[in-house]
Order: sequence, then C-alpha cells, then structure tokens
Amino acid sequence: MTLWTLGFLAGLLVVLIVATLLIGILMQARRILGLAKTASAVVAEIDTNTRSVWSLTATNSVAKGLLDGAQAIDENAAAIVQAVSHDQNDSAA
Repeated sequence: MTLWTLGFLAGLLVVLIVATLLIGILMQARRILGLAKTASAVVAEIDTNTRSVWSLTATNSVAKGLLDGAQAIDENAAAIVQAVSHDQNDSAA
C-alpha cells in the first residue's frame, strides 16, 4: 500500500465521519424544529386561554365603580328612610 492510498483512505474516513456528524446534526435540527412548532402552538393556546386573566384589571375597575355607586345608593336610601321615619314620628307625636 502506498502513502498516497493510505492518505486517500484517511481522507475518506474523515469525510465519512464528518458526513455522519452532519447527518446527525441535521436530524437533531429537524427534531428541534418539530418541538419548536409544537411549543409555539401550545404557547398560542395558552395565550388565548389567559387573555381573560389580563382583562381582569379592567373588570375590577368597573366593579369598583359599580360598588361605589351601589354604596352611594344605599347611603341615600338610608337617609331617605331616616328622613321619612323621622317625619312620621313627628306626625305621630
């Protein structure tokens, strides 16, 4: 066997090893791409399902306004009841 043949076989072996590694890298890249697509779909679903949570701030603000209005109505109603009761008590006396 000549040195030229030995060098050719060593080069061929290096090329085969590099090709095998590249094929492995490409297979892993495809696997990662598939996982990334799945993760993207899951993230989109999570985003859709949690949008209502982010809207709770606005809902809480509106609910606070409604509560304040209801408390004002309650206070006014109590004042009216007291005024009417006071007038009836004065009339009865």
